[in-house]
Amino acid sequence: MAELFENRVKRMVKAGKKTAGAWSQLCSPASTEILCRAGFDWILIDMEHSPGDMQTLLAMLQAMGGYGAVPIVRAPWNDMVWIKRILDAGAYGVMIPSVNTREQAMAAVQACKYPPVGVRGIAGSPRAAGFGRDTVSYLKRANDEILVILQVETPQAVENMDEIGKVPGVDVLFIGPMDLSTSMGHLGDPGHPEVQAAITKVEAKAKALGIRLGTISGGWEQAKSLYDRGYQLITLLSDVILLSRSSADSMAKFREAFPQG
Repeated sequence: MAELFENRVKRMVKAGKKTAGAWSQLCSPASTEILCRAGFDWILIDMEHSPGDMQTLLAMLQAMGGYGAVPIVRAPWNDMVWIKRILDAGAYGVMIPSVNTREQAMAAVQACKYPPVGVRGIAGSPRAAGFGRDTVSYLKRANDEILVILQVETPQAVENMDEIGKVPGVDVLFIGPMDLSTSMGHLGDPGHPEVQAAITKVEAKAKALGIRLGTISGGWEQAKSLYDRGYQLITLLSDVILLSRSSADSMAKFREAFPQG
């Protein structure tokens, strides 16, 4: 019997529920599985700022099998070929970086959808379709179930929010604070007042449009504040940052206790 393709996180978001995610950036099936076992609603596998390739992605998606976490993949760019391959590998959602105009938003959505709505190429044999065993079910449901997340990372995107947010098929707008701050002339400083004002503007526009918001958090206190402001998809941590900070903290304590000559 073919499995029914259902995206639990997309249903949660549509119902107005808050969801918790984690970045998987180590290109490691093991770390991805560890994150899944923690109970996150979704895992965001990064293909933009990590050295992973399609084989790496496939292994990470396979490591998620048997757990409840929904696999979302950040594409390297707004590229229909990359998006097609990511979806065929079994991603339930795609995050697409640096979408700045209505036209770019339309291209992103169309890359995620089969005709006649979009331009995604059809094949019945990829992993997403159960290697040919779930083809009919998957093809019928994919357009409705795939979660389309567009990143807001530039002043141009902020100014074009009204047009971007009205494109049919856009499920979530995801603010990238580091890229946004840098593109505004404040390199790596998302806390700058001008950047925070731009983020507030995005939040207000999203609320007016009735579109869901997501972003990154630096820890639980910040995440809680963002949830209270209406965000529904927030990454609570990253495997890279978690390992980096924890190892550095442990060694700092060791050096303090036992100074080396």
